[in-house]
Amino acid sequence: MKLEDRMSRSIKQRAGLVVLRSEFSGMGSDSQVGRVLARFVANGMLVRVSKGAFAKTRINQYTGKPTPAGTLEMIVAELFRKLNISIAPSTLVAEYNSGKSTQVPMGTVVNTGRRRISRKVMVGNNTVVYENSFRAAAG
Repeated sequence: MKLEDRMSRSIKQRAGLVVLRSEFSGMGSDSQVGRVLARFVANGMLVRVSKGAFAKTRINQYTGKPTPAGTLEMIVAELFRKLNISIAPSTLVAEYNSGKSTQVPMGTVVNTGRRRISRKVMVGNNTVVYENSFRAAAG
């Protein structure tokens, strides 16, 4: 069975949305896995969201083009769970959820606690913004 077929089957059998390049390291060499993932992105089976991270796609009913199978928030939550990075809702989202604010937060902002993260996570034109709680922990 070809590497492309094995990787395709593996992706289809996964319950989650996010696929990491490192999850295929046992199937072939880095260059082989990279070529197959690039082919999947070109075919519309996957979309690249970050370095070494891809999301499954589905066909958009209005445009007929492949789009990510979940929202940016869902993809970010699963990606950071797979990378063992704990994140929390941003300050604005926490205030809205607790009822302190009636203003609906726009954009995707996640709180990374005391950890600094520079990984760029992007789906389409939407990019994740990071917020740290350095001041909250110190004060």
